[in-house]
Amino acid sequence: MIKRFIDSYFFYSFLRDPMAWGSFVVLVSLLFVSFSAPVIAPHNPYDTATIDIMNAETPPVWMHGGGADFPLGTDSQGRDMLSTLLYGMRVSIIIGFGAVILQALIGIFVGLTSGYFGGKLETILMRLADVQLSFSTYMVAIFFGAIFQSAFGMASYEQYAVPLLIIVIGFAEWPQYARTVRASVLAEKKKEYVEAARVIGLRPGRIMWRHIFPNTLTPVLVISTVQVANAIMSEAALSFLGLGMPVTRPSLGSLIKSGFDYIFSGSWWITLFPGISLVVLILAINLLGDWLRDFLNPKLYKG
Repeated sequence: MIKRFIDSYFFYSFLRDPMAWGSFVVLVSLLFVSFSAPVIAPHNPYDTATIDIMNAETPPVWMHGGGADFPLGTDSQGRDMLSTLLYGMRVSIIIGFGAVILQALIGIFVGLTSGYFGGKLETILMRLADVQLSFSTYMVAIFFGAIFQSAFGMASYEQYAVPLLIIVIGFAEWPQYARTVRASVLAEKKKEYVEAARVIGLRPGRIMWRHIFPNTLTPVLVISTVQVANAIMSEAALSFLGLGMPVTRPSLGSLIKSGFDYIFSGSWWITLFPGISLVVLILAINLLGDWLRDFLNPKLYKG
């Protein structure tokens, strides 16, 4: 199987495109260092016993007043920026991929069901998708966040902020998948192999999931790359507005927010390094998604 992949036109085209493999290398590197944070990070930002407020706003090592113990300096709480950045990137990536998995599960099910059965069921499900699209991610986050904090308190919100944001962002964006899958199903169900499956007596569920669904994966893969980047950006925006990860639980968005008040006082590194990391992460995902979209579209890809 590995040899078939290496000999495939997909792998050959991938290696011929420097932008594709370059963005892939950057993305894999960021994933590796972020999920290896407990091993490679110099400090643990969650361990308050190792944090000294007297080290707050220490500049990077190459600036006057910096030290080798904090290569990228410290934030306003005295946490090592390099360690906090690695842990925060891991949280943002988990939220981004988790939200997209939830979006895909809901959207694919709704899109397959509405596209295959049609009729009143399709009308109801697509109107629900239209209603959902009228509510922004931020509005849904405010609604669910306010209810959760009122019911369980801020301490519980800080503890369950990651799964709550996955649910909020995933629930807010599933119509993108539903619309895409539905359009593919409407085109696929008119083809001869679907008619043949019906003639031999296969059940609708088997036809939908075993025959039609695999032929809708191309647009699903393309939209997933875009949605991962959007989900990470949504988390960062929500955290920056105070609706996402709390300051005590670092993510790229909460790190940018916590350092924004200090950017004009000289402690620019608290915001700059998380901001650069967020831009590089989003750019790598988007560039890889653009290549995948062009490759899977024969009208656009020229080899």
